[in-house]
Amino acid sequence: MPRIKDERWQTVENLVDHFCNTDQVPAVALQVSVGETSRRYFKGRQRLSDNGDTLREDAIFLVASITKPIVVLGVLKLLEAGELLLGDRVKQFIPEFGCAGKHGITIRHLMTHTSGLPDMLPDNRELRSEHAPLSEFVKQICELSPDEPPGRMVQYQSTGIAILGEIIQRITGRPCADYLAQVLFSPLGMADTALGVPEAWYHGDQPKVDRITEIRIPEELDIEPHWDWNSRYWRSFGAPWGGLLTTPADLEKLVKMLQQGGTFDSKQILSQRTIEEATRDQLSAIPGLSVAAREGKGWGLGWQMVAPAKSDYYGDLLSPAAYGHAGATGTVLWIDPELEASAIILTTQPQEPRGQYLARISNTVVATIGQ
Repeated sequence: MPRIKDERWQTVENLVDHFCNTDQVPAVALQVSVGETSRRYFKGRQRLSDNGDTLREDAIFLVASITKPIVVLGVLKLLEAGELLLGDRVKQFIPEFGCAGKHGITIRHLMTHTSGLPDMLPDNRELRSEHAPLSEFVKQICELSPDEPPGRMVQYQSTGIAILGEIIQRITGRPCADYLAQVLFSPLGMADTALGVPEAWYHGDQPKVDRITEIRIPEELDIEPHWDWNSRYWRSFGAPWGGLLTTPADLEKLVKMLQQGGTFDSKQILSQRTIEEATRDQLSAIPGLSVAAREGKGWGLGWQMVAPAKSDYYGDLLSPAAYGHAGATGTVLWIDPELEASAIILTTQPQEPRGQYLARISNTVVATIGQ
């Protein structure tokens, strides 16, 4: 049975201490499990201006694009209920989407980043600066022309995940945030998790928003603080592609559900077959996608397959069976079935495009695994 070797775990803490003590990373929260053993470690500052180690044990992080596969899990709940098929065209649910070359885009295309849509809207910054609502983003995505016809290229795209959130709303009649709370977060007991800060988090004697960590905004993005990651606007926006706020402890519950074939605390959240499909490479099922287009890439349904030669965010030591997702705010979650291991690494230091601190921490975590 694999486990975390105590004598090696100190290397993980030493590296995290070094990153925080030298201010390369303001804060780090780790939740690691190997077999039946687990470790958690918190280090750094809750606020950038704090002195010393002030990171709360109940700190809440904006995890950015780790949101994406969780929204996909919500759509897969609708698939299990018979509400849709992966091969269904998006325009069946959002008629106004089926224009400007997007007629053939399917739900599978959106989940596997093969729709041909761009990552962000051309007016992304302007919309955020104007505090535009999510509905305006969806409207403009529906008017977009894709960069390529669907199924021809693998191009990471947040716009497609926004449309999946809209499909949830069209089918259920409920905002994506409310739906995810009902079908995932509440059954999993993720009481400190929300897609966008609920209004209730701002009220009470000890407002939950006080637990949200402050992100160090990169200089190139530090233009208008009223719409950056730390702003009330963006925290409350609830972007299906990057607006999830959560804790390591809550994410660990989601991880356990995935590792246990969709089951958590005697409740069947998703079927085992659904989890198996979501966490295996789907790109071979896209008929128009060439071998060259797939090379070095791997996507399940919302989840990224960790290629052995790809060290970005995940490090160099995970097995070919590993999958996960990273976030632009400096976060990564990975699960390695072969190693019987998982790691949730949440920081407040954006690290795009390579996630150098996350990858180095991942390597030290994997190196703790022994028999």
